[in-house]
Amino acid sequence: QVQLVESGGGLVQAGGSLRLSCAASGRTFSSYAMGWFRQVPGKEREFVAAVSSSGIATYYPDSVKGRFTISRDNAKNTVYLQMNSLKPEDTAVYYCAAGQSGRAIQSGGAINYWGQGTQVTVSS
Repeated sequence: QVQLVESGGGLVQAGGSLRLSCAASGRTFSSYAMGWFRQVPGKEREFVAAVSSSGIATYYPDSVKGRFTISRDNAKNTVYLQMNSLKPEDTAVYYCAAGQSGRAIQSGGAINYWGQGTQVTVSS
């Protein structure tokens, strides 16, 4: 069993930056690929970023590529999402997820665990 707890959300002006963290419990963190998704009310959950279990491979959709960076520290059981050049359309609840592979997370499948979410609001 893995529990995921996100933190770091908040209110930021357009063009600003935020860093989200997701702390995982359990001794198997390093065996999971990790990812971030976001969701706004009335819309489907959207893939934002994924990283392989080793941290070597990363995956992003075009909407955040070049602005967001995912990374992980397996010694600290934590995955991060650095978000730069934020836009109002990045406003959403951001969820951390653990899955079988980065590519599988990118395709929206094989998610084993979800966090509870953290709100990110970008003002114009």
